[in-house]
Amino acid sequence: MGLFNLFKKTFKKEEKEDIDKYDEGLEKTREEFVSKLSLLGIKYTKVSKEYYEELERILIEADIGVKTVYDLLDKLKKRVKEENITSTKDLGEVIVDEMFLIYVGNDSLSDKIKMNADGPTVILMVGVNGVGKTTTIGKLAKKYKSEGHKVLLIAGDTFRAGATEQLKVWAERVGVEFYGKENSDPAGVIFDGLVKAKEEDVDIVLIDTAGRLQNKMGLMAELEKVNKVIGRHIDGAPHETLLVIDAATGQNGISQAESFKEITNITGIVLTKLDGTAKGGIVLAIKECVGLPVKFIGLGEKEDDLKSFDIESYIYGLFKDLI
Repeated sequence: MGLFNLFKKTFKKEEKEDIDKYDEGLEKTREEFVSKLSLLGIKYTKVSKEYYEELERILIEADIGVKTVYDLLDKLKKRVKEENITSTKDLGEVIVDEMFLIYVGNDSLSDKIKMNADGPTVILMVGVNGVGKTTTIGKLAKKYKSEGHKVLLIAGDTFRAGATEQLKVWAERVGVEFYGKENSDPAGVIFDGLVKAKEEDVDIVLIDTAGRLQNKMGLMAELEKVNKVIGRHIDGAPHETLLVIDAATGQNGISQAESFKEITNITGIVLTKLDGTAKGGIVLAIKECVGLPVKFIGLGEKEDDLKSFDIESYIYGLFKDLI
């Protein structure tokens, strides 16, 4: 039994609700990407040089990333030779297998959040303005509250007009604690917020930060200061630093990830607005190009539409029409 069939067997155990959400959220990418793959399989019934050339173009258009596409094609050609594959129909299963392997790889990148066993778990949220960072924090707060955790939101983006108030509105909407002070030093606000978190026995702290990537050196200095304050106050914190990326930006999102990796220690990615784009292949590109796991994905506008990333559900949502 190949990886593809093992994947299908495993996937049947997944909850129906999450299957449906991934299915629905990846519809635009699937329609664009898988329909082209299906038509390619009709146009070329036999594996050939021309087939590979068109396959390469389709994969790049899905925003999987040039490096990832070349690696994938090399692996496909190797397996075609080793397994004597001549039919493009048989190659479809191999494509899904290899994409699954690209993400899983041989490393131990975890898509799970590292929880603090002793005291609050501190999650620092970073990302450029306009990617949906504050909304993502609100949705994460709702998720963790619904799981029974006591949550505190800290407004560390203190100078952007309305940022503190926007986060406060989210805190009130989902019913969690909030700490913020406009036009103040971000590190000072975060320090006071962490004092509140410890005094009130909070389980999870979500910290918003500024997103001014244009001034990279200034942002680096600010994040260094914030990290020192957090680490001094809570041992081992921040336990996660999550970069929020708008999936619709495609390869620009990869550039953002590379830039933020230079600035601070990113532990994972949150991909927003995946349901509104045909560029769902960016999930694979991020893992391959930047070496960071996707930890959450946004699959809709509702508060509960932010889902923990699951590679099996993702691959199913992308390729269900080929299964």
